[in-house]
Order: sequence, then structure tokens, then C-alpha cells
Amino acid sequence: MPNPLRIIVLARNSAPHVRNAWEQMSPALADRPNLQIVAVATEDDPPPDLPEADLAMVIGGDGAILRACRHFHDKQIPLLGINLGRLGFLADLSPEELLLNIERLETRHFKITRHVMLDVEHHRADGKISSYLALNEATISCAAALAMIEIEFWIAGERATTYSADGVIISTPVGSTAHNLSAGGPILEQNLNAFVITPICPHTLTNRPLVVSAEHEYMLSVPRAPEGVMLVIDGQIKEPLSRGDRIVIRRAATELPLVRVPGHSYYATLRRKLGWGGQPQYQRMQ
Repeated sequence: MPNPLRIIVLARNSAPHVRNAWEQMSPALADRPNLQIVAVATEDDPPPDLPEADLAMVIGGDGAILRACRHFHDKQIPLLGINLGRLGFLADLSPEELLLNIERLETRHFKITRHVMLDVEHHRADGKISSYLALNEATISCAAALAMIEIEFWIAGERATTYSADGVIISTPVGSTAHNLSAGGPILEQNLNAFVITPICPHTLTNRPLVVSAEHEYMLSVPRAPEGVMLVIDGQIKEPLSRGDRIVIRRAATELPLVRVPGHSYYATLRRKLGWGGQPQYQRMQ
């Protein structure tokens, strides 16, 4: 008899639908002898001294996945996302689908995919350095400045261009279906070792999105940063940028492990979430 699959549950949202979902799933999981719930966090982030676990079940949506991966930082464990949100590219199992797949979890009939993350360093003009781990993207945004900004961009130490735009997004493949997609950037296959650089509303139309290697180091700066310009990490962390600040971005040393059950491939998710159902069916005129 194999050891039980040890699970941490993260349902850190006061919204009634998140609490209700966990209350409905909890009895079914507790009845399975080969599943063991070792910790449950329903209020704040779990403490750092969590027991060892084989995976973390994250209830909510893609935002909850982003928060979880930052919490685990360099000690990532596989995440299984239970989607209660709208789209859910990372958290793609509904509560009903989880219950249908309980036996697969018990027998470990799933695969773990690993995904590139961003190491983002904010070098301030006063010498202070702040570091962030990003799963989706790092964005420089004009935000409250309400004005187009100029962003200087270097690739591997070589100056590439200066964007005149509302901002610039540096996205991972996982994040390519988030802010990058809404800004007109391409969708990347999630296992690519690449980033995508997407200007937001560029003044020069020849500044198009770039797909670049994840092995290079990238640097951005806003030489004449007006008040209100922001560095935004995964849409959740927001830091003001000042003149003389530099943003250095490279591939993070850690990767995000995601649990994928059979029947929930990346392209199946794209078809379902983006409505890739083929040609529209037109009604023939009589």
C-alpha cells in the first residue's frame, strides 16, 4: 500500500464562494484513505513551518496560484489549482472535476509540469535593491502618471530600443495568456524557455512584441519617470519608480511545478477558455 498523498489546502479568501467550495470538498477528501490533509489555510498565508507535503491544493483562481507560488518562493511544491474564477488558465479544475479525479490523485495518476519564472530586481537610485519572484509578468506602467513614458530596454547588456508607450510587459510563457494577451502579445507554449516583451500602446507602430530567450538578462529604466510610474509584479505587487531606477530581469533559479490531471492539457484549456471551437455557425437566410 503506497503512502497517502499529503496535501496542503490553501483557501485564503474570505469570499463566501471560496469557503463554501472548501466545505463541500472537505468531506469527500477526508473519506479517502490514501489522501491526507496535513494543513489548511483559510485566513492568512500559512506559517513557514508547514509540514512536508506532496502538493498544495489552491482554491480560488489564477490570482490564488500567483500568491501561492510567491509564498513558497524557493521551496516550491506542486500546486493543484481549483478554479472558482472566470478564466483559470493555471487553476483549471472545477470543484466537480476534482471530485471526479480523486482516485487519480490517490494513485498519483497525474503529471507535474515545470514552468519558467522571473527574478525581478528593482535597483533604486539610492542604492537599495528589492527582489521579487514573478510567475506571470513584470510590467512598467505609466499608471497614475497619465502620460506616455519612455522606457530604455537592454538585452544581455546591449541597448535594444527605447519604447515610447504606456508601458512594457515582460511575460513568461505561463503569463502570456494574462496581461500580455490583453495587450496584443502572442500566446506562448507553456514549456518554452522564453519570455515575451510586449509594449503597451506604443507610439511607434514598428515596436512589436518580441519573443526572446529566457537565458539572457534584461534591463529597463525610465530616465524621465514622472510621478505615478509603477513597477507591477503579477498584477498584485505595485512599487513606484523614480528617475534613475533600474529594473533587472532574469530567469529565476526556481520553477513553478503544476499538477495536471489527464484530459486537462494546455491546448484543451485554450480551446475551452478562449472559445476555439472552430468556425462560427451562421444561420442560413430563408
